[in-house]
Amino acid sequence: MLTGEYRHAIDAKKRIFVPAKHREVLGTSFIIVRDLVDPCLKVYSAEEWQAYVAPIEAMDPEEAAPILRYLYRESVRGDVDSQGRVMLNDTLIARAGIQKEAVFVGCGRYAEIWAAEEYAAKMEEEDVVAIAASLRKLRQQARGQNV
Repeated sequence: MLTGEYRHAIDAKKRIFVPAKHREVLGTSFIIVRDLVDPCLKVYSAEEWQAYVAPIEAMDPEEAAPILRYLYRESVRGDVDSQGRVMLNDTLIARAGIQKEAVFVGCGRYAEIWAAEEYAAKMEEEDVVAIAASLRKLRQQARGQNV
């Protein structure tokens, strides 16, 4: 499980350090893709990525093709170097708005990479009351299913 929040600088060669705790889960090669909603990147282990795209690949090929093209065209395979860093491409760096510092955030089955400034702004918007209400609703639904 990917957890925690880690801050690291991106170097001149567009490499960023992958937290050791995340490397333990992700392995030495994983997929980095742009998020569909937020200005961040998502990082999946090879296994989690396969689980994510399997339903898409099972769709009608005409429906699946544009979705897969969208997902893969700007993605990179993250291969960790001997120093624990991974290289990002210009497109992903620009999509996430990363300039100097990035924040790795563990989100359970995947991680996110944010520009430090974007992440700070997102955390300012965070509505803990709404999150708590959503969690209560999920618990109530789970209890209803177990009755």
